[in-house]
Amino acid sequence: MIIVPEREIANLMTRDAAFDAVERVFAAMAAKDAYNFPVVREAIGHEDALYGFKGGFDQSGMTLGLKAGGYWPNNLATRNEINHQSTIFLFDPDTGKASAMVGGNLLTALRTAAASSVSIKHLAPRNAKVLGMIGAGHQSTFQMRAAVEQRDFEKVIGWNYHPEMLSRLADLAQELGLPFEAVELNQLGEEADVIISITSAFSPSLMDAHVKGGTHIACMGTDTKGKQEVDAALVARATVFTDEVAQAISIGECQHAIAAGAITPTDVAELGAVINGAIAGRSSDEEVTLFDGTGVGLQDLAVASSVVDLAVAQGVAIDVDF
Repeated sequence: MIIVPEREIANLMTRDAAFDAVERVFAAMAAKDAYNFPVVREAIGHEDALYGFKGGFDQSGMTLGLKAGGYWPNNLATRNEINHQSTIFLFDPDTGKASAMVGGNLLTALRTAAASSVSIKHLAPRNAKVLGMIGAGHQSTFQMRAAVEQRDFEKVIGWNYHPEMLSRLADLAQELGLPFEAVELNQLGEEADVIISITSAFSPSLMDAHVKGGTHIACMGTDTKGKQEVDAALVARATVFTDEVAQAISIGECQHAIAAGAITPTDVAELGAVINGAIAGRSSDEEVTLFDGTGVGLQDLAVASSVVDLAVAQGVAIDVDF
C-alpha cells in the first residue's frame, strides 16, 4: 500500500492538476461512468465535531475509495491544528485491497477551489471583471487563487461576518496584483460579475435583492443539512448547476429552495453535462447562474489518485506491506 503523508501534498499537487482531476470526474459523473456513495455525516457529541465518510467509484478512471474526516471547530484555537481534518483511502477495484492512504487536508482545500474554478470556466460571463468574495476563512484564499486563473479580473471585493478577517483577502489580492475593497453585501451583489460564497453559515447572507445583472455565483460552503449561504429566492431565480443533484437537494444550497417549493430537482443540472457538451451552460450575459458545490467524494478520490501517481513518480511515496 502507498502512503502519501500530508506533509508531501503541497510539493506534489498543483492547482492545474486539481482542476483537471475535478473537471474530468464531473464529466465522468454526468456520463454515468462514475457515481458517489451515500454520504455519512454525524455530530459525534465530542468537541462539537462533525465526522463522516464520502466515497464512490469512477469506472472510467478505475478509482475506488472514500474520504474519512470532518470538522473540529476547536482545533485552531486550542491545538494549532486546522479545523478540517481528513484522510483519503483508495482501493484496488479489481481485488478490493487497500492501495493507498493519502493526507486529505490540503487536497480538500484544493479540490474545493478547483470545483468552483471549473464552474467559473464553464458558466461565468466571459468578460467578468469583478470578483466578489463572501467569507474570509481558511478556504477563501484557495478559492481566490483558483478563480483568478479563469477570467481577467480587474478587482476583488469582499464581505465577511467578521470584517477584521478581510485582511486575509486584501493581502492575497495585493499579491495577485489586484485592488481589493471591503464592501457591504448590496454593493457586492451589484458590482461583482462572479461571486464565491465560502462560509459555514446556517442562515443566508447573500439575498435575492442584492444581485443585479449577469452574475455567476459559486456556493461552496453548504454541505450539511441546515446550512445556508444564499437566499432561497435567489436560487429559484438562477439557472442552477451542481456537482451531484441528489446531494445538492438534500444537503447543499438547493435544499432550502426545494423545501420551500421554489424549485424541483429537475431544475438542477449537473455541471458535468455542460463540460460534456450535453447541455448548454450560460445562455446570455444577463443570466444569473449558480453552482451548488456540495463537495462529492469522487472529487477527493480524483485528486488523491493523481497525487499518488505524482508521489510514486517523484520517489516520495511510502510503500508498506499491508
